[in-house]
Amino acid sequence: MPIAGMARTSGFSKALADKICESIIDGMTLRQIGDLEGMPTKTTILRWLGDDRYIAFRDQYARARELQSESMADDILEISDDGRNDWMEIVGKDGDTVGWRVNGEAVQRSKLRVETRKWLMSKMLPKKYGAIKIDSDGGGEGGPGLDDPNPDV
Repeated sequence: MPIAGMARTSGFSKALADKICESIIDGMTLRQIGDLEGMPTKTTILRWLGDDRYIAFRDQYARARELQSESMADDILEISDDGRNDWMEIVGKDGDTVGWRVNGEAVQRSKLRVETRKWLMSKMLPKKYGAIKIDSDGGGEGGPGLDDPNPDV
């Protein structure tokens, strides 16, 4: 939520459009961008996207969303490779470690984070990250998707 008295901008500029798009590529949501000092609200950004006076911004925004999905692919690798919270220490009555157990909550959260990014990527760039659709003649459409179990077949 924006802080009371925080400076807001509603005037469009190329520099502001660049900042918005850079933030999107970095993975920020429009709401998060709107919460930053000096940035327009989510509603203002959406108005600009719907305004034919800002077609160049609309194109720049679309490209930023495409690049955001590429950034999400990097996020997936980082999330998948990060096992720091996957195990919890089991401590005995005397305070000594007696073993380890899976931290199911952390593992499920990581899985949800990966699956959410995969879903978003499949919607942002369906030809690149969407599931393969099989035509009636057995031929596929597009390249292998993230959910394709046999991409080389």
